[in-house]
Amino acid sequence: MNIKIRLTILNFLEFAVWGAYLISMGLYLGSEGLGSNIGWFYSVQGFVSLCMPALMGIVADKWIQAQRLLGLCHALAGAFMIAACFYGISAAGHISFGVLFTLYTLSVAFFMPTIALTNSVAYNALEKEGLDTVKAFPPIRVFGTVGFICSMWAVDLLGFKSTPYQFAVSGGLSLLLACYSLTMPACPTNQSGEKKSLVEALGLRAFTLFKDYRMAVFFIFSMLLGSCLQITNGYATSYLEAWGALYPESFMVQHSVIVTSLSQVSETLCILLIPFCLSRFGIKKVMLISMFAWVFRFGFFAIGNPGTGFVFILLSMIVYGVAFDFFNISGSLFVDKETDLGIRNSAQGLFMMMTNGFGATVGMLTAQVVVNHYVFDLPQGSDVLPGWQTCWYIFAGYALVVAVLFAILFRYKHQPEEN
Repeated sequence: MNIKIRLTILNFLEFAVWGAYLISMGLYLGSEGLGSNIGWFYSVQGFVSLCMPALMGIVADKWIQAQRLLGLCHALAGAFMIAACFYGISAAGHISFGVLFTLYTLSVAFFMPTIALTNSVAYNALEKEGLDTVKAFPPIRVFGTVGFICSMWAVDLLGFKSTPYQFAVSGGLSLLLACYSLTMPACPTNQSGEKKSLVEALGLRAFTLFKDYRMAVFFIFSMLLGSCLQITNGYATSYLEAWGALYPESFMVQHSVIVTSLSQVSETLCILLIPFCLSRFGIKKVMLISMFAWVFRFGFFAIGNPGTGFVFILLSMIVYGVAFDFFNISGSLFVDKETDLGIRNSAQGLFMMMTNGFGATVGMLTAQVVVNHYVFDLPQGSDVLPGWQTCWYIFAGYALVVAVLFAILFRYKHQPEEN
């Protein structure tokens, strides 16, 4: 089978695993009386990303081929996610935060490294075929977003968006991918017998990238922008359904997960723009475009509604593709091009640690404080919509400050490619 098709299937399954619960989980937690703890569930993805992607990247660089490690991680992630589903079913109405959170955390701890590992497996396979990763990978990655959308729609249409069955869908897909990943081309490990320093032996040389001013600033701002990544994933559907009192018959309210999936539809289109934008504008301008897109993502949520302001909700979904892809995928490609082969897996893990680790953890815990203050901590029966709008304005203001500082501090002279 053509390597591009094989990698397309790999990416489809990888993100279908995530899409089964990432957008709808907040609704399930709210239905079980855990709405004020939504931030903890989303921030734990960032917490485990502080170490797990970098650690697994080191293991893949030194000891276990990346495609095999990818399979092992998915097998464990799937098993724990299915266990979370069984617990949710058996304890319905009396869910213990500690038990559900523990099972979910264990699953996420093994899932988060698979994103960077999937990238590494894909880059390795494409390079073996003599293909340009910058041009060949984005069209393949598009189908990861398609997989994300398909599992979102399945969960919504099957009526699972407020139930633990969404975890079963995710876990089953993860186990399937655990098997499929073993069919990928072998990835090299660096097992040379030459003497190395302790830093090199532990695979920590990727952290020396911080000695380079440009790379240090890039990683720091990746962390700052990473704070935005999970906010709408955690709260968008809850926000849309909060409009139910005013627009009970609105499609946006009744199928909030499907409406939110328009963000991922936008992703599929925006991914295809990445090769052109990177070659024409360079990483600095592409990252700036992403940062300002986050400003509009949050700002449109603040002024939109399922009624007369539905256009702004739709615009928020459209700009999400630019906000997410121009940051995550372009950043990953930039790291791949700017690092040596011997630390490439570790560098990808470091990028994940800064974005989905430090950034997402701090971002979601901070967002939880903001949302709880303006929404969930209000007396029962209060109108929460003004509070939601205030939250979105606060998040938009933060993204704007990050964009301005990045424009000033990141030094990068781009050399456009010759046609």
